[in-house]
Amino acid sequence: MFINWQLRQINIKIVYYGPSLSGKTTNLEQIHQKIDPGKRGELISLKTYADRTLYFDFLQLELGKINGLTPKIQLYTVPGQTFYEASRKLVLKGADGVVFVADSGSNRMDDNIESWKDMSKQIESLGVELAKLPMIIQCNKQDLPNALPPDMLKNMLNCPEYMVIPAIAINTVGIFETLKAIITVVVTDIQKQL
Repeated sequence: MFINWQLRQINIKIVYYGPSLSGKTTNLEQIHQKIDPGKRGELISLKTYADRTLYFDFLQLELGKINGLTPKIQLYTVPGQTFYEASRKLVLKGADGVVFVADSGSNRMDDNIESWKDMSKQIESLGVELAKLPMIIQCNKQDLPNALPPDMLKNMLNCPEYMVIPAIAINTVGIFETLKAIITVVVTDIQKQL
């Protein structure tokens, strides 16, 4: 969180993390498409030749006031491919909250677990306790025939303390519930600090 007292603004950074092709970019694209253009910035994407996010997506939203400060919520995604570890760490730096986007396909559990472990390691290497960082787990692709139920995914990731939200990002199902939940958890955490 960064506060600009002169402008009475508070910048909040939320990072969407998860394995490659889990739906992180789709989340931001759907949010960007549905939000009033007067309340959001441009969606900036850096893509590889294969059209996968290379670095981050950034979407700035403006909402109501927090303790007299105007929040600017910045949404980022990280590249899921394992060889972009340094980029993921850089994007995670200074995050006020994280949405872990798990791919619900039963064939993707190893990818989800590996990504969760990588995220945990990256967060701890930044000097942040994972348990103290606001987080929501989104179980995306619940429409797949081999989709695992959200509670089973939560148990397999071994993260019983976090809220889990089922989603079908491509159809906007669960997208705004996830966004609202992470903003609520982050704002509650920030209000304790102000």
